[in-house]
Amino acid sequence: MGASKHLSNDLKTKIIQHHGLGEGYKKLFQRFKLSVSTVRNIVRNWKTTGTVLVKARSGRPRKISERQRRRMVRTVTVNPQTSSKDLQHQLAADGVTVHRSTIQRTLHKEMLYGRVMRKKPFLCTRHKRGRLRYAKAHLDKPASFWNKVLWTDETKIELFGHNQGRYAWRKKNTAFQEKHLLPTVKFGGGSIMLWGCVSSAGTGNLVKVEGRMDSSQYQQILENNVQESVTKLKLRRGWIFQQDNDPKHCSKSTKAFMQRNKYNILEWPSQSPDLNIIENVWCALKRAVHARKPSNLTELEMICREE
Repeated sequence: MGASKHLSNDLKTKIIQHHGLGEGYKKLFQRFKLSVSTVRNIVRNWKTTGTVLVKARSGRPRKISERQRRRMVRTVTVNPQTSSKDLQHQLAADGVTVHRSTIQRTLHKEMLYGRVMRKKPFLCTRHKRGRLRYAKAHLDKPASFWNKVLWTDETKIELFGHNQGRYAWRKKNTAFQEKHLLPTVKFGGGSIMLWGCVSSAGTGNLVKVEGRMDSSQYQQILENNVQESVTKLKLRRGWIFQQDNDPKHCSKSTKAFMQRNKYNILEWPSQSPDLNIIENVWCALKRAVHARKPSNLTELEMICREE
């Protein structure tokens, strides 16, 4: 049937007509200059179906049955972390041997795709309630409220960070040319820890943290920089201090320090997502600093302050 399906229907009809007039296969293949097998297949198809048309074939039968497909979809819906290898073993138990790519194509047709799972903090019921309470309490706060907030946080900036571009246009077999390599230094070449603050009016003081910051050093930084930043940013009376729930921020001595200095502290939910707007400032700062390529930690600190 392979060659006959490429012939026109008019030619096939003529062959059937001559065959009906008594011509055998030998005369037919000589007349139409076709192979005997092609003529035989055309006549056989006509005798079987009553037509010279070749019906479209459905192709190779599916190895995965409809029932097995539904079970696969149900399995990954209930447990999204099921791997294609697990599904492969499940099908093998039914006597069906398929490649993992076949399983993946089957799931793709159901709009199911393997994707890297997003990471998020583990939240217990208490955390979820705290987040919801915080959202409801602050959802409708006017801009005048947020304009009074002094946002604070710490960040680490590495001397040779990874914020530079990691892609390069290159030809095949040129990956190890000097211009296509991204230099790295063991342990990042060193880093500095910074404390900073911002408000809607701009940036406040930026302080380099010496060594490992504890509650005592944190309180010293606040004493030397918070009021100065509030004045610089022209925050009005009743300004609000924001910090996350880091242990040194919530220690007994730090709480006592804030009470003595009459800090109006913004409630911050436990295991909170990074809602602090200073995170955007840190990101922009790191991009700007690494674009200037500091060569040592002293230069790194100087560029951070300038930027």
